[in-house]
Amino acid sequence: MSQNYHYKGLTDTQVLENHQKYGTNTLTAVEGEPLWKQFLEKFSDPIIAILLVALVFSFGISCYEYFVHTDKGFSVFLEPIGILFAILLATGVAFYFEMRANKQFEILNQVNDDIYYKVIRNEKITQILKKEIVVDDVIILETGEEVPADGELLEAISLQINESSLTGEPLVSKTTNPQEFEYEATYPSNYICRGTSVVDGHCIFQVKKVGDNTEYGKVFEGVQIDDSVKTPLNEQLDHLAGMITKISYAIATLVIIGRLLVYFSNPVHTPIDWVSFGGYLLNTVMIAITVIVVAVPEGLPMSVTLSLAYSMRSMMKTNNLVRKMHACETMGATTVICTDKTGTLTQNQMKIYETFFNKFSNQTDERQLIAESMAVNSTAYLDFSDNEKPQVLGNPTEGALLLWLDNQKINYLSIREATPIISQLTFSTERKYMATLVKSPVLKKTILYVKGAPEIIMNFCQSSDKQLLSEISQPEFERKLEQYQSQAMRTIGFAYKVIDDENTIISENGKLIVYGLNFIGITAISDPVRQDVPKAIEECMSAGIQIKIVTGDTPGTAKEIARQIGLWDATCDDKNHISGADFANLSDEELSEKLSDLRVISRARPLDKARLVNLLQRKDGVVAVTGDGTNDAPALKAAQVGLSMGDGTSVAKEASDITILDNSFSSIGKAVMWGRSLYLNIQRFILFQLTINVVACIIVLIGAFLGTETPLTVTQMLWVNLIMDTFAALALASLPPSKKVMKDRPRERKSNIITLPMARAIFGVGGFFIIFLFGLVQYFKNTDIQSITDFSVVDYFSNFFNFTNVENGLSPYELSLFFSIFVMLQFWNMFNAKAYRTGRSTFYNLSNNKGFLFIALIIIIGQIIITTFGGVMFSVTPLKIEDWGIIIVGTSIVLWLGEFARILGFGKKQK
Repeated sequence: MSQNYHYKGLTDTQVLENHQKYGTNTLTAVEGEPLWKQFLEKFSDPIIAILLVALVFSFGISCYEYFVHTDKGFSVFLEPIGILFAILLATGVAFYFEMRANKQFEILNQVNDDIYYKVIRNEKITQILKKEIVVDDVIILETGEEVPADGELLEAISLQINESSLTGEPLVSKTTNPQEFEYEATYPSNYICRGTSVVDGHCIFQVKKVGDNTEYGKVFEGVQIDDSVKTPLNEQLDHLAGMITKISYAIATLVIIGRLLVYFSNPVHTPIDWVSFGGYLLNTVMIAITVIVVAVPEGLPMSVTLSLAYSMRSMMKTNNLVRKMHACETMGATTVICTDKTGTLTQNQMKIYETFFNKFSNQTDERQLIAESMAVNSTAYLDFSDNEKPQVLGNPTEGALLLWLDNQKINYLSIREATPIISQLTFSTERKYMATLVKSPVLKKTILYVKGAPEIIMNFCQSSDKQLLSEISQPEFERKLEQYQSQAMRTIGFAYKVIDDENTIISENGKLIVYGLNFIGITAISDPVRQDVPKAIEECMSAGIQIKIVTGDTPGTAKEIARQIGLWDATCDDKNHISGADFANLSDEELSEKLSDLRVISRARPLDKARLVNLLQRKDGVVAVTGDGTNDAPALKAAQVGLSMGDGTSVAKEASDITILDNSFSSIGKAVMWGRSLYLNIQRFILFQLTINVVACIIVLIGAFLGTETPLTVTQMLWVNLIMDTFAALALASLPPSKKVMKDRPRERKSNIITLPMARAIFGVGGFFIIFLFGLVQYFKNTDIQSITDFSVVDYFSNFFNFTNVENGLSPYELSLFFSIFVMLQFWNMFNAKAYRTGRSTFYNLSNNKGFLFIALIIIIGQIIITTFGGVMFSVTPLKIEDWGIIIVGTSIVLWLGEFARILGFGKKQK
């Protein structure tokens, strides 16, 4: 390109005026929330919220106990301290892991805008920073440069633009000739946009829009849309929190009613001593508040957080960088995945799919001739600095030819350097071919090599009788061309001719004037589908997840890719595809009727995918979006889970919740498996936790109506409700994912996290525990037990309905026995929870669950230590060794009954 430009450009005064009038060429940055605010957001979790209420109540009770009953000491504050510890630990773990992920993300997503561009100002060429560009600036761009702003082309020579960041198109021809405009293109053929890049050729363009007003900027602004859509887990925990609150308040109310009925029905309290009644009423209210505190599952937020954190860390090993914890679980609830094509389903690298060459008499000459043609009649290069695979520098189509040579173990560069070029006609979109005249070391002659659109190249290869100069007939080539084009592939034709005189002029007015070339053959070039994609798509579809491709490509290419990955089959027709233009013309109501059938959207514009996501969400879909381009950012942000690619644009990664580091669609299937397994682990813990809480609350409630106190002290409940549950949360959260969850259908978005089988198990097992433990209290009250060996089954049942006031009360040893039996019943029930929805024995694969077994051992040892050394603080006394043996073995009946139920078929996977 000549340096004698006739464009004057802006003057310094005009630059200042346009800067003030149209703004700067910078994007408004998304302001990150301060750390303190990010931490406080963790307290918005519904279960954390009711824990905070429970903390206030518990602290009030402790203050009352401390100041009224002064003999109890500071130990009365252990309950609120424990709840506070649970809150801070759960929120702190979530905050820590998200902060750590964000730091990794920042390293991954560093962007440098300090790039200089050649600009014509004051009738001279100068260099300025990207951010200093203003509207009406005249910019000069060369191959490999990124377009810094939106603008209209003034000149374009063989210009090809990579628009994949905006439209998904890796190669778009641009021109200033109206006759060559592609009117179906996403953006006008004489218009280029910020964020795209020059793949081939060069141009001069005049800036029309800068900064936030560019197409790139509009998409970037679209990233900042409202992301208040709650994840399914958020919604389900909201519902669970509300249900627990209502039930706990109902039980607390019943406790007050029951104790008042007991008080007024006792003849001793007639007439009423209002001073005594005031103290009794205050104590009753304290018990009721204690019920509310006990009903709140302190371990649940810990379980959820630990499960999410464990999955977050483990998913990193499968190349899923999770930025938002809840995204781990939400992937398991996904019902629809909206994916782009280029770079996600395909490799975003042009490669030769197949070659169809002439059969020469001398195969050695044939091989050398083809290699020389590809190597010298090209302007592309390969960069071998990456040891894993060479990178194409220049035109990706020409690069595909060089990659093919490299795979054939042929060094293109040594051929190019050994072959002197006499003259060359470079490729242009107008000509659609390239010609190079060389001194060939292969044939020791001067040869003209031509490559380009096969239909055009064949016109140069006609004999005098209009026959194709080739050993393969033209109809055969045309059949192959039709086959390749039906598969949405790019085709290149090759030809050559021996030139007697190296001074022969090969072109005039930019057009080849040499005819009678020999047609070598054709190559079919495609952006191949990633090898893992078809299997990953099949896995997701068999898991009940809909897949929808949204791409800027042509309908033919989009459908062909869908066919190659197994998404488009013989049953598909027009109802399964829609173009971007038709998509935009339909109303939301009309589109909603078509959503379930749609599989492919072609020629999509940047905000089409975001609209699709919003419509799917209105139909209660849980949507995951994959993408690597700036055009994908609004949809990534709008979806419940945004999945960006590791080599995607910074805007796409900023908008996403998970970054797929290896760009592999199969990693998405792994994320779904982890998400479903994680949700199942949370359900297992809820099953375990609520069984304990139901038992504790009902025992307190029964005690209120019978006029007796619960045999479990506040500090003992602290151990059961906090420490043991925390360990159980660790045990159940660390269970490895199961591939079998991929055979399930996605759960309903509005479904309750506590399913009907779970409710049956909670109240069934809980009811059994309540009956057994109530009978145990009655037995201990009316019998003096010094060892569990003194236990009599006959006396147990005879005392079950003995509600007389003549009782011995519970001795410290009996209280310790009751406490330990209560804990061990829950311990064995944890093994039943592990087997929930597997339909298998809890011992299946148990040896590989070393984390679970280790924590189970800690729970037993911890209970023995607490009972042996807890003393006054935990209201316990050491138990005999034989009693421990009997308790551990005897309470294991809970596990064996669960095993028997599973053998009979109860607790199998829900359909």
